[in-house]
Amino acid sequence: MFLHIGLPKTGTTYLQQVVWSNRDRLRKAGVFLPGFGHREHLWAALDLQERPRLAKRHPDAPGAWQRLVDEGSAQSGDVLITHEFLCGASAEQAARAIAGFPDAEVHLVVTARDAASVVSAGWQESVKNGGTVDLDAVMAGASAGGPEFSMRTWDLAGVLERWTPDLPSERVHVLVMPGAGEARDLHWRHFAEVLGLDPDAYAAPEDAVNPALGIVQIETLRLVNQHLPRYSAQERGVWIRGYLAEDLLARQPRERGGMPEQYRARFAELDRAAADLITERGFHVLGDLSRLAGEEAVRGAGRVPDTVTHEELLESAARLVADIVADVRASTGDVPPRRRGNL
Repeated sequence: MFLHIGLPKTGTTYLQQVVWSNRDRLRKAGVFLPGFGHREHLWAALDLQERPRLAKRHPDAPGAWQRLVDEGSAQSGDVLITHEFLCGASAEQAARAIAGFPDAEVHLVVTARDAASVVSAGWQESVKNGGTVDLDAVMAGASAGGPEFSMRTWDLAGVLERWTPDLPSERVHVLVMPGAGEARDLHWRHFAEVLGLDPDAYAAPEDAVNPALGIVQIETLRLVNQHLPRYSAQERGVWIRGYLAEDLLARQPRERGGMPEQYRARFAELDRAAADLITERGFHVLGDLSRLAGEEAVRGAGRVPDTVTHEELLESAARLVADIVADVRASTGDVPPRRRGNL
């Protein structure tokens, strides 16, 4: 039994794309993914954490965790449950998740990355999902849009401490994301090794999955979000994340975002605590653990949000409006929808 719990922004979407697109082949190889698809694993992660208003996501969302447990427990081979939101579980909830498979040898898979990169990417992801909180507020402890977008899920040591008390060290697998100069598919190869699969039997994506926006575009979107109505999770995924972020704003030139220098010491401490815990507990590590504590990791290289100028925001917003108008015209003809009734 394999529980892949994240962390968010550590190549999880990339790995999940490989396994879900090869679900039938994985089953023939002895690894079974329960449920109807990725979304049910998302529901299960939230259901395990007893999140309120879960039924508003979908009527079938409540009870999703137990459905995966029951379906997985009925299998004779290995089972994989994978969603990065699982890492937000409390110690009690994590213990209950592991205890849900009393007849299985449970392995925990944790994908990892330096704290500065995780927090920067996580904050940007929250904006793509409708968030309006700025980076400084997040660093001060504010939630950027639910527990999955907070320091609770971005703190590697904290996640490991909550999830591992009941597991032997050799059953905790920490997969450090590859860095520049390493093979593009190395992350998948490490994941496949833990699952006991031949990595060459499955095609991994060539391009980045869920790429980041530029820092100017993230700040533009964060300001736009402040003026949008309250959307459901599905609507946010379609209109904010899908249409505004990953379609229109992704077309604009990108300049990588980074972390302000005043947070350097804090990130260094988070990375040091995680590396020390992993070493002391003797967890199985795949990848270069030193990447969690190197100078490049602590620096969080990239442009910081407060250097974005009003002129840059205006230019980005003007391009965004122009693209939206072009899309409206293409889909409705030459007459704007609100004026048709006056003709």
